[in-house]
Amino acid sequence: MSIYRQDFQLLSSDVDMSRRMRLSTLFTRLQEAAIAHTIELGVTREKTLDQGLLWAVTQYNVKFNRLPEYDEKVTLLSWPGKTMHLYFPRYFRLVDTNGKVLLDASSLWVLIDQETRGIVFPETHDIYIKETVTGNELSLPGRLRKEEMRDQISFTVPYSYVDLNGHMNNARYYDLALDLMPHDLRQARITGLVSEHIGEAQLGDCLSVEYAASEDAFCLFGEKEKPVFRIRFLFEK
Repeated sequence: MSIYRQDFQLLSSDVDMSRRMRLSTLFTRLQEAAIAHTIELGVTREKTLDQGLLWAVTQYNVKFNRLPEYDEKVTLLSWPGKTMHLYFPRYFRLVDTNGKVLLDASSLWVLIDQETRGIVFPETHDIYIKETVTGNELSLPGRLRKEEMRDQISFTVPYSYVDLNGHMNNARYYDLALDLMPHDLRQARITGLVSEHIGEAQLGDCLSVEYAASEDAFCLFGEKEKPVFRIRFLFEK
């Protein structure tokens, strides 16, 4: 059984004005933990990035008990699930110093070709990751259906949002969502989140972003000619 562990303390740059962990900080941590553990398991940069293969997350499902706060010490745990053809499941758990679970998350990852931007078959590149089963795996994310939205903006991807994969980093979509979200929901306790990263948004791309809020939910969908991302947040009433 292989479980990645990372202990860290939240800095001022990790939190928002409510002193709770920024969602973009959280998802950046999840990304980095996933890549670091994958390297530990033998799927190194020499087998992926140096061969023109890029890791990309396609979906998340997160169940929140609470977000950690400024100066708090926490532990992030991560482990791989059983590879499903093209998809690599990965699970996460964030706990406080007393071992209390702050959140559980599941995700699906793929390898894409840097040139064609298409998903590749891992076995053709001799890439295998052995699964770990803990019994704490959150259900894998499902698909989000397109919903009728009330508001719409045009958003152009800036340079600062683009990562080494050459597209808008998935964590930045949560910054965009929080900027558009009503303030009362920003201050509410988040209980769940499901996201899909369906396509890529590259530097200078102009996205049509539609969004809508209710008493306990916020949805944000973005597309170019085709869908790019979909995110649904749930909050405590």
